[in-house]
Amino acid sequence: MQQVGQRARAASRTMACADTNAKNDALQAVADALLDDEASLLAANRKDMELGRTMGLDAAMLDRLELTPQRIVAMAEGLQQVVALPDPVGQIAEMNYRPSGIQVGKMRVPLGVIGIIYESRPNVTADAAALCLKSGNAAILRGGSEALHSNQAIADCIRQGLQRAGLPADAVQVIETPDRAAVGELITMKEYVDVIVPRGGKSLIERISNEARVPVIKHLDGICHVYVDDQADLEKAINIAFNAKTHRYGVCNAMETLLVAEGVAEALLPELGAMYHEKGVELRGCPTTCRILPYAEAATLEDWDTEYLAPILAVRVVKDVDEAIEHIYRHSSGHTDAIVTEDLGRARRFLAEVDSSSVMVNASTRFADGFEYGLGAEIGISTDKIHARGPVGLEGLTSQKYIVIGDGHIRR
Repeated sequence: MQQVGQRARAASRTMACADTNAKNDALQAVADALLDDEASLLAANRKDMELGRTMGLDAAMLDRLELTPQRIVAMAEGLQQVVALPDPVGQIAEMNYRPSGIQVGKMRVPLGVIGIIYESRPNVTADAAALCLKSGNAAILRGGSEALHSNQAIADCIRQGLQRAGLPADAVQVIETPDRAAVGELITMKEYVDVIVPRGGKSLIERISNEARVPVIKHLDGICHVYVDDQADLEKAINIAFNAKTHRYGVCNAMETLLVAEGVAEALLPELGAMYHEKGVELRGCPTTCRILPYAEAATLEDWDTEYLAPILAVRVVKDVDEAIEHIYRHSSGHTDAIVTEDLGRARRFLAEVDSSSVMVNASTRFADGFEYGLGAEIGISTDKIHARGPVGLEGLTSQKYIVIGDGHIRR
């Protein structure tokens, strides 16, 4: 790992100065290689899926692990999206003359070496490499042992792209050992690694956060809420609440708790509950919810603080927007929360008072995604309040330094 760190640090110096065209050429070459090598990628993924079933991985983990032709195309499209994005490196902003005559401004620069630790999803290998390369960083990628074959196949495509563009192969290194000790080394190599981005389950992220000696960009879990106000358009509310939960279960921006204003609960819940019931979603509700929906189970206090990542939904009927905001304040993980309402004043209150990294009005929480936000492929979502917050794209993988321009000026 020390040797990996040394090579990454050396490559980061080259990447920081790399021409935008060279970075884009590398990314396009990686996208082409992914599409050309589809058969090899699928064969490698089948090995991981078979091992995953043998290991007893649950349905959500297997869903994250699986590669399909459509997901390979999506990976390539994600790379091409990043190619199309403006290169943030070297951008100069806020240049101002000071009374002394000097000019002071800020230049956007890469972070340096980014260590990324993730589970299951092989597409993270391509997404992370793309964002790190375009933002002028070197990357050390450590995927989970359950995706070892898939990640190695994708790493081969990345190496092809770097070689074609004449960029250092060490700009992206995929750690091949499943040994957990490699993670322990990676998160403590302050001399070689500038930031760590963990992506995976809560236990992984807690371990990284507790043990890292390198700054961490993270979110622990995604306890996302949708609140249906008594001034909501019920057709919109039904579509949003159904999509937010059932579009995909095993993702961090899926709704885990539905809050419904008591003024519309009797009109909304029977139709929406039937849709969930037909879809196989288990409902765990407050007493009012259970009265309206007899097939709902009684919710426990733990349900309001649980990220299910499964077809399970907690439902609570609240008095009004004040009680909804209070519930979110107490139970949200700060990831994504949404309100459905036609009342502009309440929408503005919700936007101002809900302290999450993404706050939405009349939209599904599933939009909390770098691709949907126009960032290209994202490297993760941060619920921290410094540097990067929300979906982390290119700009989140850079920082700014002050630049000063003078003409022989001296301080008097």
